[in-house]
Amino acid sequence: MADVTTKQKQSIEKLRNIGIVAHIDAGKTTTTERILFFTGMIHETGDVDEGDTQMDWMPQERERGITITAAATLCQWQGYQINLIDTPGHVDFTAEVERSLRVLDGVVTIFSGVDMVESQTEKVWRQADKYNIPRLAFINKIDRPGAQYERTIEMMAERLGTLPLPLQIPAGHGEELKGMIDLLQMKLIVWDQTTKGIKYSYVDIPSEFVELAGRYRAKLLETLAEVDDYVMEKYLNNEEISEAELKKALRRACIEKSCVPVLGGSSLKNVGVQPLLDAVVAYLPSPLDRGQITGMPLDGASPEGNGAQIIRQPTSEEPLTALAFKVVVDEYTGRLVYVRLYSGRLEQGSYVLNSSSGKKERVSRIFHMHANKRQEVEELTAGEIGAIVGPKELSTGDTFCDPEYPILLEKIEFPEPVIFAAVEAKSAAEEEKLTTSLLKLAQEDPTFRMRTDPETNQMIISGMGELHLEIIFDRLLREFNTQAKMGRPQVAYKETIAELVDVEEKFVKQTGGRGQYGHVRIKFEPLARGQGFEFIDDTKGGVIPREYIPAVEDGVLEAMGSGPLAGFPVVDLKATLYYGSFHEVDSSEIAFKTAGARALRTAFHRAKTVLLEPIMEGEIITPTEYIGEVVSDLHTRRGEIRAFDVHGNTQIIRVVIPLAETFGYATVLRSLSQGRATYQFKFSHYDIAPARIKEAVLEGKK
Repeated sequence: MADVTTKQKQSIEKLRNIGIVAHIDAGKTTTTERILFFTGMIHETGDVDEGDTQMDWMPQERERGITITAAATLCQWQGYQINLIDTPGHVDFTAEVERSLRVLDGVVTIFSGVDMVESQTEKVWRQADKYNIPRLAFINKIDRPGAQYERTIEMMAERLGTLPLPLQIPAGHGEELKGMIDLLQMKLIVWDQTTKGIKYSYVDIPSEFVELAGRYRAKLLETLAEVDDYVMEKYLNNEEISEAELKKALRRACIEKSCVPVLGGSSLKNVGVQPLLDAVVAYLPSPLDRGQITGMPLDGASPEGNGAQIIRQPTSEEPLTALAFKVVVDEYTGRLVYVRLYSGRLEQGSYVLNSSSGKKERVSRIFHMHANKRQEVEELTAGEIGAIVGPKELSTGDTFCDPEYPILLEKIEFPEPVIFAAVEAKSAAEEEKLTTSLLKLAQEDPTFRMRTDPETNQMIISGMGELHLEIIFDRLLREFNTQAKMGRPQVAYKETIAELVDVEEKFVKQTGGRGQYGHVRIKFEPLARGQGFEFIDDTKGGVIPREYIPAVEDGVLEAMGSGPLAGFPVVDLKATLYYGSFHEVDSSEIAFKTAGARALRTAFHRAKTVLLEPIMEGEIITPTEYIGEVVSDLHTRRGEIRAFDVHGNTQIIRVVIPLAETFGYATVLRSLSQGRATYQFKFSHYDIAPARIKEAVLEGKK
């Protein structure tokens, strides 16, 4: 491949692909709104509570004051282009965070200085760990009473297992906040509120904060010396370290994930946002810093001679390599596919190969996105994020590339739905419209599923929680104008066997002429929770021809779709095929598939089977005076308390609780605490349901 030109290299170096992530209500969308304001993208700031922000554009977001879908935009700062994605903080929409992190190079994690490190912050932090993403931390709301900047930093180290490195400290807290002390320049930054924070200045640190700033500065140098050899050498030799040298060392440490630079402020009061933008361009990586892209050949043989892997450099001179990470069904343009280019160029009118499906498709239009607004462009280049129109089959997680240089990138993994509800059209005339609308929503959301119940013929929709299904149904009515009704949400139970069972199954059918013959012996045994399904071929001597083995597995998988207790899916099962026989004439794939399915159904009747229920984990934050009522109620809901944390007059209860016991909990908790307690639960694992719960569920299915 040709070397990248100086101009091209500089443009990629000045590109930042970042996400804003946090727990709900920490201030993500407000921070994003201020970033757009200070970079000149908007001229008035919206308010989440008023429902008029740029990034929360859906009616459901504006009414509830929460982010539901990840929104992309771009802005310019100090000659750098920042592609920015604002993500949801509610656990029901964790898929939006997952697919955004998959394509980002850096993350800004927002912490509330009042609420500190919360449960969903831990969740998104682990998601960012999975993708090895460098991070900055911004402690928000330090103008609020009860804000604890230093304690938030301590909790970052304790609960996130990271090394937070404060680059600023607040000069005062709450209403006494004077500004932020910059520990690199050792100056106080003061914002002029008469200009909405547009004007700010660096002044001498007030005398009452000089000692505190000196201690934090010394700690900054000491910590940085521990993770950077250059600073260590200067530090040990008592040599002066310039601001430029400190910034270079901080950039190295941030990109290597040795530490997390910490800044602070109040986005709502326009305090701290410009230094945060400075830190984004100074410390977070460009696509070049993230390094080469590794993919797999489509056929297992690399044309570039790299064995089992294909390597691409993140430049526009390389062949096109890109990932589709989001699909939106737009009423004007049809399917709008959000994409990240890792290498090469993508031009309007070009044909690309969908590596996941093997089909070529034409890209008719290309856009830069600004929330739900779009700006048409002629091309995207390496490192950029944009949206395309044209491909009809490109889905979330699909790789697309230059047809002459095929490559397959790692897909995005999403959690399985844990809750479901029945929906039905209000009239026969609406049934087709309902199905079409649900299919469009399923294209957009990988954690939303739909199916038809074979017994009742009802349409069943599945999702990540009550709010998730509520939003889906609301969109059905509003966006798609579908007349429908939704039943009460129900738990997505699963089934499994609880003991090893050995089964022999023969499927023999003689009807005159060619018959059917499939003979298998399979051991079925339970796997550990969350292990899914494992199929082992342990046959010897060709007792079953190789071409029939996959058919046996397919038969077992098909039978796993409906368990013996109540027709719930079967999980955590190991099937070992170890013997069988075949007929030279009568054996076929369908015969062995049928034998495999029948073998599992026989195992169901012989082995003890158990019902599995989804278990949630999370935290409840309540004023101390209500702790007794809240804990007592948790015990009645089969909740298991794991830990208590005390912060002043607030208690945080860490708990695991069956999903079935959480329906309607928001209303109950409001009543118990006079509206002052909050909670957040996320899916943890499946576990065996107690006998009385099993009986109640089975009775309800009759």
